[in-house]
Amino acid sequence: MMQKEFTGRKMAAILVAGFGVVVAVNFTMAAIASGSFSGVVVENSYVASQKFNGWLDQAERQEALGWNAEASRSGDRLVLDLENVPASATVSAQVRRPLGQADTRELTFVQTGEARLLSGEALPAGRWIVRVSIERGDDRWVSEEQIG
Repeated sequence: MMQKEFTGRKMAAILVAGFGVVVAVNFTMAAIASGSFSGVVVENSYVASQKFNGWLDQAERQEALGWNAEASRSGDRLVLDLENVPASATVSAQVRRPLGQADTRELTFVQTGEARLLSGEALPAGRWIVRVSIERGDDRWVSEEQIG
């Protein structure tokens, strides 16, 4: 059996093809990654660092209120179970997708129990980040959690 000669041209073709595959995969992955990024966490990290101590103070004031809200699903609705929240407080929620296309919705609620609220709108299936805000006068409590 006769073997064909392995030439420099064949080696060059193998190298070009191999690196071509690597470059093509890198460009594809970069395009997918940049297309799925929905935004930045903070616009300016220096400005955010200057506000950090204020955010800590705000968190301590929020903790002192003793309020809590747990988000969960009931079918296609969002349920908020409240704890130690005064009846005169205003509760609102905003939901957004954690990844992919930006999909943000404001939800309204109806009371279904003494400390339970049910969203008036259906919440499509999938993962969501729920931002609950409770306000009464100058007191404000905010929390974010993921449901899915």
